[in-house]
Amino acid sequence: MNKLSLTGTVWVASDIHLGPDTPATAQAFHAFLDQACAQADALILCGDIFDAWIGDDFALTSPPPWLTATLEKFRQVSEKIPLWLGRGNRDFLLGKILAGHVGAHLLPDQVCLDTLAGKILLSHGDEYCIADRSYQRFRRVVRCPAVQWLFLNLSLPVRRRIANLARQRSMASNRHKAMSIMDVTPSAIEQAFSTCDANIMVHGHTHRPQVHYLEVDGKPRSRWVLPDWDYDHIGAQRGGWLAIDANGLRLI
Repeated sequence: MNKLSLTGTVWVASDIHLGPDTPATAQAFHAFLDQACAQADALILCGDIFDAWIGDDFALTSPPPWLTATLEKFRQVSEKIPLWLGRGNRDFLLGKILAGHVGAHLLPDQVCLDTLAGKILLSHGDEYCIADRSYQRFRRVVRCPAVQWLFLNLSLPVRRRIANLARQRSMASNRHKAMSIMDVTPSAIEQAFSTCDANIMVHGHTHRPQVHYLEVDGKPRSRWVLPDWDYDHIGAQRGGWLAIDANGLRLI
């Protein structure tokens, strides 16, 4: 298990899903980044920062204006506080090159955080949705280094078309799945706790912000689910983060 020790106040956010069609979400997120610089000692973004990611070279060679603005904000943050970028199911190709480009650190897929509030198991969360077997098969394929190497050696236009097609198929498939299938599986959560000496788990992915209390191996545990962000659709107006400090955890 990867380990990371962070002191002071740590903020964690997930599932911002930035893209060319999310200007209001980007504006709210950029304001959040400014606030983090002023009030937090470290910031962790644990996956699905972007709605799609077709390779770090896309961001370095020909970034569109919406992406350029966010990368510049990341540089501003990393100059003031440590910034950690994680990978989700939408931006799993985000890599060390992009992190280095903005002065950030690349977050491992699963990490045991040592904080003032105690030890916390942190991840994006999609690996716990094991009842969604079709997604887990897809996840295993796209996380294969050989498959990623082949994809990243295609031209940017071809990669973009493949990513758009994959997203359309995913959205169509999810419309016919029960919500319970797309949520975490209790046995996966219990197994995850056994891999890290922590009583607290934090993840995103499911877009169901809540604190769940449970017992695993005779010990009381808690699972904190991060909110997703959306300020661009009528009736949405949502976002938020988790603050971690000596007083504990607080969903904002």
